Amino acid sequence: MDEDVVRERDARAYDAVHEASDFTELKRRYRNFVVPWTIAFMAWYLAYVACNNWARDFMGTEVIGNVNVALLFGLLQFLSTFVIAALYGRFANRKLDPLASGLNAKYKRERRR
Repeated sequence: MDEDVVRERDARAYDAVHEASDFTELKRRYRNFVVPWTIAFMAWYLAYVACNNWARDFMGTEVIGNVNVALLFGLLQFLSTFVIAALYGRFANRKLDPLASGLNAKYKRERRR
């Protein structure tokens, strides 16, 4: 098959998917999840860094034995990363993947035309 024909078919299929209302909805759902969680995580991380720089007495406060607030905050950074990743996986499976599968099927149908 001629390479120009394949490119034209791919471009037409891409345009059809890009113009679909499901594509707009997919982007909206993705942004509505990712933006707030990114802002929340970055605020949490920057608070941790700021406290380590300017609230050393607070961060050095021992909680249990030699475990201090700084160590707990550091461990909570890891925990929050895994929690957000798990929430995103669950969200994507329920809200994004069905739309993406439909758009993928539409793309494949359009390419065959």
